Amino acid sequence: MIRLGITGGIGCGKSYIAHLLQERGIPVYDTDREAKRLMLSHPAVRKSLIELLGESVYQGSVLNKPLLAGYLFACKDNAERINKIVHPCVYEDFLCWAESHKLSGKNLVAMESAILFESGFNRAVDRVLMVYAPMELRIRRAMERDHASEKQVRSRMAAQADDEEKMKRSDYVITNDGISSLDTQLDCILQALKE
Repeated sequence: MIRLGITGGIGCGKSYIAHLLQERGIPVYDTDREAKRLMLSHPAVRKSLIELLGESVYQGSVLNKPLLAGYLFACKDNAERINKIVHPCVYEDFLCWAESHKLSGKNLVAMESAILFESGFNRAVDRVLMVYAPMELRIRRAMERDHASEKQVRSRMAAQADDEEKMKRSDYVITNDGISSLDTQLDCILQALKE
């Protein structure tokens, strides 16, 4: 089985590429969605978050998102504390998820993560596919999708690893510029993975 990591910056189209893979019958693990699930359901994560932020981090079975976000974005050290709690559980959960798909006969699974390299999730995959899009297009997409200002989007982008660095560390790059055919590029990559 091959485990493929999908990464790229904000607004590049990672989720769309993940959707195209799913249309081709390839299971995709969405690290953002699964991290949110684990923050609610994983006993060790819940315990650690309560120890770090207090009982009010949960309101019954619901995560207190404003409290968590306020803590996360207050400083880099805070984000690192949260990541040290959540990322190892996501990593292990992905490996179990991938193994279950292997047992059911899948030869290829994927993990979608904006912070694949930053989180160390790249160690859980065999190959990395980076989705690239020009900066101005990414900004426009993110502003429309998130109803955010250009300043907010640029601030989020500044917190992520540089595209050039991600490209160097990736095995494949898909250009999502609205001109190049995504299907053609993706099919070529899938063919290369089969070989």
